[in-house]
Amino acid sequence: MGSVGEKKWFTTKGRDRKLLSVLRFKAQRSQKRPSLPFSSFERRSRFYCLYPFPISLAQVSKLYLTGIMAAIGNRGTVTEAAGFNAEEDVKRLRGAMKGAGTDEAAVIEVLARRTIAQRQRIKEAYKQTVGKDLADDLQGELTGNFEKVVLGLLMTAPVYDAYELKNAMKGAGTEEAALIDILASRTNAEIRAITTVYIKEHGQSLEEDIDSDTSGMFQRVLVSLLTAGRDEGNTVDEAQAVKDAKDIYEAGEARWGTDEVKFLTVLCVRNRNHLLQVFKEYQKISGRDIDDSIKREMSGSLENVFLAIVKCLRNKPAFFAERLYKSMKGLGTTDSVLIRIMVARAEIDMLDIKTEFLKAYGKTLHSFIKGDTSGDYRKILLELCGE
Repeated sequence: MGSVGEKKWFTTKGRDRKLLSVLRFKAQRSQKRPSLPFSSFERRSRFYCLYPFPISLAQVSKLYLTGIMAAIGNRGTVTEAAGFNAEEDVKRLRGAMKGAGTDEAAVIEVLARRTIAQRQRIKEAYKQTVGKDLADDLQGELTGNFEKVVLGLLMTAPVYDAYELKNAMKGAGTEEAALIDILASRTNAEIRAITTVYIKEHGQSLEEDIDSDTSGMFQRVLVSLLTAGRDEGNTVDEAQAVKDAKDIYEAGEARWGTDEVKFLTVLCVRNRNHLLQVFKEYQKISGRDIDDSIKREMSGSLENVFLAIVKCLRNKPAFFAERLYKSMKGLGTTDSVLIRIMVARAEIDMLDIKTEFLKAYGKTLHSFIKGDTSGDYRKILLELCGE
């Protein structure tokens, strides 16, 4: 198990090592140990991750100074709970599971109002107090979609993403939507953290599982995204943007058939600002929006993954708002999509997702969830959504 100062998780030189050892000692003294307890999914690897790799010295300092309890984003509906006391939360959760039945309201009030990092402290305190995993005990008490949300909330961000990706490829068939939603929307650092968790959990790489569960150009796009090699700078090369737009046009609209590799080369590698310029140049050259051309030239999962990449580059919260809308519109609800987005984005950008949802569909996300779900499942989703 790696603690805050364990050298193998950090890239450090010379004098930095001394500071790391000091931070490690202080963290252990003030927090006993800054490790995260395990859900049943996490337990085998003894792997913990709140921050992507390699973690910087500045991030180590932040872990100590903040007590690793702050939210992982700054546009979420879930924020750090004031006056947080892990021991008190453990008492409430133990009380909620005592006797016949379960006090689901108490479970919601505690877990849906704490950051991921605070929930890790609760898990640690629970294990120290009870000698059992909180996730295992809750799993024995809860059922259905409500259980899925609660167990998802107990995982760290990369562990949850890895868990969702594995589930998407379990058994017969593959839930391509999960692969697309996650891999098209995560940063390089987030993808590196996911792949590290995945191989430690399952003994083989995420790429190996994707290779065995997908095929063709769709597989190649996913593998490209897995390399976490996108340029994340801000530089826009005007001449290259024009060339990229021409290359995409000549690979699609301007020819019989489609050279999908050209699309992959541009859409999976260039930085966001550059690609936004490419999209403008493409409109000038082709007279069409890049989205329309992708729809005309491709189909199925390949179309969906390229569209997801373009939409995330333009406006990630709008992409998630659309995915949420489609998960609930019409008859029935695609609960897997609804749960995944609500759990994963609650403390990152849910405020922006709600704004985009209202702008696009004229109704609040809150009202959609309220009308499409029921019971404790509805209550916990509404708590994550916020008013």
